[in-house]
Amino acid sequence: MSVHLPPLPPTPGDDYQPTGRSIADLVAEEHRQLLQLTRRLIEPGPDPEHGRDVLVAALSRHLSGEEQYLLPAVRHAVEGANPLVDEVLTGDVELLRALQGLTDDGLPDVAARVEAHARAVDPLMQRLCAAATEEELIRLGNRLEIAEEAAPTRPHPAVPHNPPWNRIVEPAVGVVDKVRDVLAGRHTQLGELTEPPPR
Repeated sequence: MSVHLPPLPPTPGDDYQPTGRSIADLVAEEHRQLLQLTRRLIEPGPDPEHGRDVLVAALSRHLSGEEQYLLPAVRHAVEGANPLVDEVLTGDVELLRALQGLTDDGLPDVAARVEAHARAVDPLMQRLCAAATEEELIRLGNRLEIAEEAAPTRPHPAVPHNPPWNRIVEPAVGVVDKVRDVLAGRHTQLGELTEPPPR
């Protein structure tokens, strides 16, 4: 294997293929949706109801999932990628800071940062796809989805951004965020928007 992942349980036969979606497909779709949402929020016209809350939550989950699984996999599998991963992590922390207390005035800055994030991650994803097997990409996709379900829904730039600590701290912070979201009646899912971005 070219990407370090926990071993799979034994299976009867050598033709095992994990089910799920590739991490490349998931990240590309999330980038598209986040870019579409940021554009809708800064363009003239009616904003989607709860748009800012959903953007903050979706971006917080997305960055957490990438930091837990995508970026460590790139570090492990792609030769010479460490400086590029470090740049992405620095940009992620700045993006999380920009999300704190986000107002309409801050939306253009966040939109530019989301575009910069996608431009920085996409080439790393291409290099990971060249280095990893389809099975590894699917297994990483499954882990990314699980990590995003447990991830914080609010920006926390001060939490650790590298494994193993982010895999321990972020789910705990995510529980607190989700309780706060329920108590505040805060919307956090793209599907809760009046017009969610297309998949």
